[in-house]
Amino acid sequence: MKVCMVVPDRNVKGGIASVVNGYREHGFGKEYEIIYVESYCDGSKWKKLQKALKGYWEFLKVICREKPDLVHVHSSFGPSFYRKMPFIYMASFKKIPILNHVHGAEFESFYRNASPRKQKLVRRVYGKCRMLIALSKEWRDNLEMTAPPEKITVLENYCRLPKALPEEKKRQILFLGELGKRKGCFDIPEIYARTVEKAGEVPLVMGGDGELMRIKALFEEKGLSEAVSFPGWVRGEEKEKLLKESGIFLFPSYYEGMPMAVLEAMAHKLAIVTTNAGGIPKLIRDGVNGRLCEPGNVEELSDALAELLNDDEERKRLGEAAYREAEEKYSMASHLERLRAIYRQVLAAGR
Repeated sequence: MKVCMVVPDRNVKGGIASVVNGYREHGFGKEYEIIYVESYCDGSKWKKLQKALKGYWEFLKVICREKPDLVHVHSSFGPSFYRKMPFIYMASFKKIPILNHVHGAEFESFYRNASPRKQKLVRRVYGKCRMLIALSKEWRDNLEMTAPPEKITVLENYCRLPKALPEEKKRQILFLGELGKRKGCFDIPEIYARTVEKAGEVPLVMGGDGELMRIKALFEEKGLSEAVSFPGWVRGEEKEKLLKESGIFLFPSYYEGMPMAVLEAMAHKLAIVTTNAGGIPKLIRDGVNGRLCEPGNVEELSDALAELLNDDEERKRLGEAAYREAEEKYSMASHLERLRAIYRQVLAAGR
């Protein structure tokens, strides 16, 4: 099977790049003849435009010369949807089956609250795809507003288990992701302040980038900036070190698909305090392998953090339970086997 996969640049920050980079590192492209076409990069608008135009040209050459059996597009909502439209239209014109892997989290603002004209455009574009991939059952239900149920399937994200983990972890809270409103980051200074009142001072690491100065200012207003570090967007060994040494993962998000950050925390035995947004409840069950709270409920989130900081045994129990869940249900091997089955299903649907 020859597959053309439309993906972001390797160095892009975010969940889609994490998923695709795992495919590349695992050697998934060696199992099939997979041709990666990069369509997006971080940087200025001009740099992004150049990357997109180059991606369209490369894609046109691939579908004309290589004649792939399948086009696998990784997309999201918002600007990503519009960037992927030309790829979908070109593949459709060449009558190549299209699998659209939808990673987005802000469905409300993008589709549900959109104008009838925009909704019609989304349905038309998705209608050109032979199948849509949703990251969870909840997101499948959302996508059913845009396409028939039989054209939507679920493929949950995966995690890669580390080879070894330390016996003891630090009494340290870790956040990883985009520093902005959607991930609940403007709530974190207040959550942290209330946690310190209940459980004493504890290091907090905010790994990521985005609205950094605004969030730093909120910590400074509360006189808590000394205990908070901002290492920037972390990758590779630095990210692995933070995941291995930290005891608690805080992720107070408002909108999610199936976040890679939570899966990575599960794989590293962190006790997870998060929200019931999007596909997160599929990963974390309150009191079983983590703590689930309402988005924006800073008192509930700080209570959960304080409880775990004050109870070493409970913190360890939840971390180990999260690890077992990751090991049993979200391995790379099971994810890729499911993806292979979807490929076969997409091709069979056109026969």
